[in-house]
Amino acid sequence: MKKSMIQWLWVVGLMFIATHSFAQENRPMKLPQLQLETGMPLMQALRARKSVREFSAEKLPNQVLSELLWAAFGINRPETGGRTAPSTHNWQDIDIYVASADGLYLFDAKSHTLKMIQAKDIRALTGTQDFVGHAPVNLIYVSDFTRMDSDTSQEDKKIAAAIDTGFIGQNVYLYCAAANLATVVRGSIDKEALAKAMKLNPTQWIVAAQSVGYPKK
Repeated sequence: MKKSMIQWLWVVGLMFIATHSFAQENRPMKLPQLQLETGMPLMQALRARKSVREFSAEKLPNQVLSELLWAAFGINRPETGGRTAPSTHNWQDIDIYVASADGLYLFDAKSHTLKMIQAKDIRALTGTQDFVGHAPVNLIYVSDFTRMDSDTSQEDKKIAAAIDTGFIGQNVYLYCAAANLATVVRGSIDKEALAKAMKLNPTQWIVAAQSVGYPKK
């Protein structure tokens, strides 16, 4: 076989491997089926709710992550697309990004999947506190202003996004209380640096972040 043919086959092989790897990396990860019978009664979860800023390095199982994201802003009424948290004018403007050691993901509530955005650990950029880079999961709440009415002022868009994020964050707090997880909502973020790392559009606004993991022993 001629040397040029061998080189050509080698290049084609590398292209196939790269394309196959890219396709595998960008394939949405289906989250496990929900187990809605787990947890504790609401009043007990409210009593146990608290902010914790120290986390174990233990990774969250996919089952826990599945239930956490559904509790946060999943679909609880498939017939209407209704969510577990309310949103202003039902804009459903908040997207939940998941930053972990494995990379950055976007939660798709309709298919209950995680779409990989990038295979890079950006946890340290999700807040200014030291612990955020070590928490197993950092949820990043991003409002997409294009889903809001066009005649809404920028100020009102940010107010609505903050209110909607508050509902979602509290759902996460209650789930964490019921599942014996540690969590804290955070607003101290270099939003410009984080938005750049996440490759967000100008119409996407980072509202807050929330660290989740097992309590540090």
